[in-house]
Amino acid sequence: MKLSELGGKEIINLYNGARLGVIGNSDLVFDEVSGKIIYLLIPKKRAHFFVLGERSYTEVSWDAIRKIGPDIVSVDMEERSYKKYDFRKSKNYV
Repeated sequence: MKLSELGGKEIINLYNGARLGVIGNSDLVFDEVSGKIIYLLIPKKRAHFFVLGERSYTEVSWDAIRKIGPDIVSVDMEERSYKKYDFRKSKNYV
């Protein structure tokens, strides 16, 4: 499968059935040394206005991905394991 084919796939959490987002709107974060994918950064949907520069992301470990199907990418992670990502603290984000 090509990266371009992943773009429209929706990310679904098997733990609670929540729709987390779409791969095309997400970022991949790589380990600079090994070149392996560490996690996906999925932008959180906003119901309200937000302050410029403040953006919230859900960090999904690459190990949490269970299956990449024809329409969805299924992940398995408890809601309490969702992390808010801070770009200022990361050296891995490109």
